[in-house]
Amino acid sequence: MTDGKRVARMLDVIANDVVPLTRLGVAEGNKVFGSAILRKDDMSLVIAGTNNENENPLWHGEVHTLKLFYEIPAAERPRTEDCIFLATHEPCSLCLSAITWTGFDNFYYLFGYEDTAETFNIPHDLKILQEVFDVKGGNYVRRNAFWTSHSLVDMIAGLPGAEQETLREQVESLMTAYAELSDIYQEGKSNTDIPLP
Repeated sequence: MTDGKRVARMLDVIANDVVPLTRLGVAEGNKVFGSAILRKDDMSLVIAGTNNENENPLWHGEVHTLKLFYEIPAAERPRTEDCIFLATHEPCSLCLSAITWTGFDNFYYLFGYEDTAETFNIPHDLKILQEVFDVKGGNYVRRNAFWTSHSLVDMIAGLPGAEQETLREQVESLMTAYAELSDIYQEGKSNTDIPLP
């Protein structure tokens, strides 16, 4: 499968599997973050999830998806090294650690830290990386002994022009959907008990 087809598939999973779950989660006061796990060989969906911080402040979109993944019976659950981890937003330090501890050798994300802080008005990821780990501007090591991170937007920028245009349209559609979800979340976040709303 070409890089363009892989990116298109990941954008489809976000649109069709993650966004519907996130709509439900945001309606309950949760943040807009979600993720999915796909098989590397055929890009089929294993599990999708979304933020569930109202139940537990540790249930970030990625961590809650990992919880659901490990609830799949071991005999039916693929090995993490055979899977792709897909996040809607670049993972925070908690989620980076969870992805690492569970043995994924990769993760892909749509919206970077700057989008999370500026567009979605949730600055905690960058602030925690800076204050706790002295990592400025979210500049963690993106290729390391554990995994390699991939920005879908950067991948799209490296594709031929016609392919880029189609994928950018998908990204714009997702941006519109997440902007709407963000507005709903921001309007109701003062009504939650989430420690870092």
